Amino acid sequence: MPSSNSPDQGDDLEACILRFSDLDLKDKSLINPNSCLKAELDGGTKKKYSFAKKKAFALFVKTKEVPAQRSFECKEKWWQCCQQLFTDQTGIHRHVATQHADKVDQQTASILKQLAAALSTSKSLMSADQKNPLKECLTLSHEVSAWLPDLSCFSADELTSGQGSDEGEVLLYYCYCDLEDPYWTCAWQTALCQHLHLTGKVRVAMEGINGTVGGSKLATRLYVEVMLSCPLFKDYLCKDDFKTSKGGAHCFPELRVGVFEEIVPMGISPSKISYKKTGIHLSPGEFHKEVEKFLSQANQEKRDTILLDCRNFYESKIGRFQGCLAPDIRKFSYFPSYIDKNLELFREKTVLMYCTGGIRCERGSAYIKAKGVCKEVFQLKGGIHKYLEEFPNGFYKGKLFVFDERYALSYNSDVVSECSYCGTQWDQYNLCSTPQCRQLVLTCPACQERGFTACCVTCQDKGSIKASGLPQDSFKEECECTARRARIPTELSQQLCLPVSPEPGPVSEDGPWLV
Repeated sequence: MPSSNSPDQGDDLEACILRFSDLDLKDKSLINPNSCLKAELDGGTKKKYSFAKKKAFALFVKTKEVPAQRSFECKEKWWQCCQQLFTDQTGIHRHVATQHADKVDQQTASILKQLAAALSTSKSLMSADQKNPLKECLTLSHEVSAWLPDLSCFSADELTSGQGSDEGEVLLYYCYCDLEDPYWTCAWQTALCQHLHLTGKVRVAMEGINGTVGGSKLATRLYVEVMLSCPLFKDYLCKDDFKTSKGGAHCFPELRVGVFEEIVPMGISPSKISYKKTGIHLSPGEFHKEVEKFLSQANQEKRDTILLDCRNFYESKIGRFQGCLAPDIRKFSYFPSYIDKNLELFREKTVLMYCTGGIRCERGSAYIKAKGVCKEVFQLKGGIHKYLEEFPNGFYKGKLFVFDERYALSYNSDVVSECSYCGTQWDQYNLCSTPQCRQLVLTCPACQERGFTACCVTCQDKGSIKASGLPQDSFKEECECTARRARIPTELSQQLCLPVSPEPGPVSEDGPWLV
């Protein structure tokens, strides 16, 4: 990993860092550094700002690298950004400088923050006459390429076989740990996935990493081996933390790796709600026993336990645990507001939480615990993925929604949802047929043959306008489905109910991040 400090840094670096250690990555005034931050630096500290700026620029460019489209062995790099392909370094540099200066400045501010944190940590260790073996290990090589696996013993066919079919594999994982330099980790992950011909989505933050990637089984095996051996994660990750399912590179349209404030978007700074203050983790076997005990309580009104699904409504619609409370929310960033609005529902209750792979429960349980109203908060370790591996015919009924081209995984034959038009049992999502809409819709084959392929009447009419060739300037993504849905629902009583709304679920324009 690149060192946080350049060789010639001295006391003036400390002055620079301390003056700007409270920079906000979202501060709009950082968009033009010449009129703000850079102007405030004296001659000596401007050097240090320049160092951070160059590092931010280089790392941003690194995340846009793609293999040159020539041969598997070719080591030449091209760059792809804003749907443009750049075959020379000058071109991508010019593009980034003119089109993404704001992002580079935000990364510069983040690097200065990281330098401040690193300096503080370094001083603390030096005063105690200690060394940081992790940092020493990672700074042996500044090049991302030094942390890529050797593929010389594998052929191109071996590495890519099964990518376009279910012979391949999709990995789902997350790891909460403190990362000093998320931008280096982002560049490394981009290079690693491209090296292994993996597609998918990886979120990196100072609080850790969250990813779902697909490719051949050889590629995913090598990816796991690299992650488990990397000094950044080897003390936190184990092989069991990687959930696998049939799939491959075809499950994702591209590779997207980025740096964010949170590795799962709850909308609250990790400094306010930390992953270090979560609920109690239960293994799938322990969770199964707790759900069995919960369901055996005859009187629902007097239950002292809530089985809480902290996923989105379109996920729980096609599969959920029996007797759960499934909030009718569109995205996880609404979850804190949902808890606030329905706080009395959780007072003096024991909460059993679950989600797809476990990551949303980490932050979600920490948020509920911070409210101080529950008796105890438990969460399913490994999420529904791990539970279904042990109990495919257990208390979870229906399909497991996933955030990729597959939409859902099937572990049992139960169908718990229905066609939005005729009401027959159906649980296979399709995108609304109106291009401007990104909603998911459940419409059975018979209704599709009758032309019912949109999520609502409004979108069906939009489709008719498009077919007639009329102007579409007034089209918007919003439709009848979103217009009538409450952003933050209120539970009317303590009685637990399941979502039965026939409305479809949303998928963002760029595709959702797996959470």
